[in-house]
Amino acid sequence: MIGRENSKENDLFFTCSLIEYIARKTKNKRADVVNALGKPIIEKIYDLADVYHSDNIETVSDDFIRQAALSEGSFDNLSCAKYTIPSHWDIGKVYKRLILGIASEKKMEIVDALVAAYNSFVSDKIDDYNSSFYYDAPQNILNAYLYEELE
Repeated sequence: MIGRENSKENDLFFTCSLIEYIARKTKNKRADVVNALGKPIIEKIYDLADVYHSDNIETVSDDFIRQAALSEGSFDNLSCAKYTIPSHWDIGKVYKRLILGIASEKKMEIVDALVAAYNSFVSDKIDDYNSSFYYDAPQNILNAYLYEELE
């Protein structure tokens, strides 16, 4: 561990932030980005996050958009936001915490937990920037996922 957190947790944070960045850039739902990238590419991003993090996120995102053949979608949660829009880093942190919780609770590998998180109803709730859900307590977000309901 170097710094304030485990390096693999930081790699997960970058991976989630990159997914958010790609989703915003291509106007796709986060689950659609994750599913288009697929588990092998996500594993590559996660494994090499420390390298990708050193590069320009614009360039890195373009490379993976091309690799996954992601086309422009119509999901634009940014223009619908009535309040301050959280950064892709902010949302990356929300997903990182959720994924770590899922992996711990369900005894799953990180990338499997990532795919599960993004393909759950919780992802749609996190992506609604007009609600307060995305900045709710991490345990409440995890509980919503685990019990499949909002408190």
